[in-house]
Amino acid sequence: MEHPGGASVDMVTGAAKDVLTVRRVFGEPYTSGDTTVIPVAKVMGGSGMGFGGGEGPSDQESGEGGGGGFGVRARPVGAYVVRGGEVHWRPSVDVNRLATGGQLVLAIAVLAWALRRR
Repeated sequence: MEHPGGASVDMVTGAAKDVLTVRRVFGEPYTSGDTTVIPVAKVMGGSGMGFGGGEGPSDQESGEGGGGGFGVRARPVGAYVVRGGEVHWRPSVDVNRLATGGQLVLAIAVLAWALRRR
């Protein structure tokens, strides 16, 4: 059964295929002297779409519609460093996550201090 949104489905899945590749996880390696660095990321994606149609109360009222989309989230997790025949993993530091965690700890400490002071 051919759906009128078939071209849209192909377009969204084709775009997802182009975005969610191994190159998004393992970046292009770069070399400096005898050291090669291979960046690594965590990549997540999701999509959704829907189509519909219906008849109105009279024969002259009807409609069809559809839509879809997807999103991708990528964040660095570290890098493999190759030097002198040895491979080492170097994790990245997510400064935003550290700052948020610090703010949360500070807020809890201030709240505990205020409750204890009563």
